[in-house]
This record gives sequence, C-alpha cells and structure tokens, in this order.
Amino acid sequence: MNPWGVNTIYSNRKPLSKGEEQQLKARYVTLDDLLSKSDIISLHCPLTSDTHHLLNSATLSKCKRGVFIINTSRGPVIDERALVEALTNRQVNRAGLDVFEREPQIEQELLESDNVILSPHYAAFTRECSTSR
Repeated sequence: MNPWGVNTIYSNRKPLSKGEEQQLKARYVTLDDLLSKSDIISLHCPLTSDTHHLLNSATLSKCKRGVFIINTSRGPVIDERALVEALTNRQVNRAGLDVFEREPQIEQELLESDNVILSPHYAAFTRECSTSR
C-alpha cells in the first residue's frame, strides 16, 4: 500500500532505477499518460527551455477532467492564461501555486478565484536557512 492509499506515477527525463521506484512505490509513465491518468499533478522541475509552459492549453486539455494542479517549482512552467481558462471551464478543478509566471504580477483571475490557493514561495524556508550563524 502506498502512502495515503494512492498510486504514485511520475514522469521525468529518465526513469529512476527499479530499486528507487520500489522504495518510493512509484511507477514511471510518459508525460501524456501522467496528464491523462492523474487526479493530482504536482510539478517539481527546473525552468528550462523544455519546461517553459510545460502546462499550456494543449497539455492542460490532455489532463483528466477535474485535476488538481500544484506548482512549487518555477512560475513559467505553467502558462497562467491557459491555467485561468482551464480553471474557468473546470478542466482543472483546483490549483495550488507558490510561484507565478511573471512575479510579482499575478493574473487577476487567479487572485479572485475561489478554487485557487496562492502562497509565497517557501523553498528555502528551512530551519538551516533561517538560523543565525
């Protein structure tokens, strides 16, 4: 049984070793499979030319209807205008964002949406980073 009773699938440039997959109870799939099968998509990737607007109108339309998207990686990984459209038509049911495409600007519709959670980016907010030396 996986944590919280969920099946974990992931997509990456290359799969983990079989041992790592077994330890994490995760299974490698293509990005298209991940989009079409996931109830929750959590993005954890660097911003590169390959990941810029990784989630855009085309990829969001491949998502399972009602998906919940979490982005704590880099803002421009999601095309925010496409996300607003997907939230409006309920292709995406909810979104949690702590990074934004054009920080500090945030799409007004995201600020006003009742199905989006926005927060400051806490990537470096650890005990080690905040302790005086």
